[in-house]
Amino acid sequence: MIENENFSTDCINVLYCGDKNIEDGLVLSVLSLLRHTAEPLHIFVMTMDLTLDQRRISPVSRETVRYLDSYVKRQNSGSSVTRIDATELFRAEPPQANLETRFTPCCMLRLFADQVPQLPDRILYLDNDVVCRQDCSAFYHQDMEGYELAGVLDYYGRWVFRSRPLHMDYVNSGVLLLNLARIRETGLFARCRAMCRDKQMFMPDQSAINKLARDKKLWGRAYNEQRKLHQNTVFQHFTTSFRFFPWIHTLTVKPWQIEQVHKKLKIHEYDDIFQEYTDVTTAMKGYLL
Repeated sequence: MIENENFSTDCINVLYCGDKNIEDGLVLSVLSLLRHTAEPLHIFVMTMDLTLDQRRISPVSRETVRYLDSYVKRQNSGSSVTRIDATELFRAEPPQANLETRFTPCCMLRLFADQVPQLPDRILYLDNDVVCRQDCSAFYHQDMEGYELAGVLDYYGRWVFRSRPLHMDYVNSGVLLLNLARIRETGLFARCRAMCRDKQMFMPDQSAINKLARDKKLWGRAYNEQRKLHQNTVFQHFTTSFRFFPWIHTLTVKPWQIEQVHKKLKIHEYDDIFQEYTDVTTAMKGYLL
């Protein structure tokens, strides 16, 4: 079920997927896009309402989406935020082999995008821990003729996972420009769903996409910076990274953990967006009461 279908096709289309737990990141990521995008934004949020083996998956709320929709329209009347209930799609093809892994079922919602006919032929998928730092229009409007998707090599996985020796092609799935028209033709996501149903994998959706995609277009790390902020960074993806001082350890800091972003990552680049995020979430709480 898709809600709020009144939108212009002359805009940048963006897709987020997840349950209620993505709401903080969703708000912050959307605000960052608003800061750096001149064109209208048409944002889709795929979510679901489901109980799996006594695990409750609560959806992104309608109220949150309505508030965001009204907020983006204040910036540009052509913008919108649309909620898509993918519950029945997921029930019809659950990723059975990967339901008990550490990766939540909602991670795999993006693999159902080809099943939603209202979604446009070109859409930018973003994880909720991705922050836009500069104009992304060059990435969005690139020529996708003959390609299923465009993305950036995974910072760590490129060294480990390869389709053939000496060939780096393992893409991080947190920022993907999807050519849904091509994906529907090739059946890429249908094959990915079948693979997630039958084979348990590490990072199942990302692994399936990399294993089965026939036509991937690679861009530089500026469009999915997973390690360290650089001057040319367009999208910063706050993933788990390794640190080697004073001991070898992993570090996970999400952008909505503002104090930790300042303290552990030493990043103040987004303080203006953080302030807007604080104001918006405070106002949203009053709206939702």
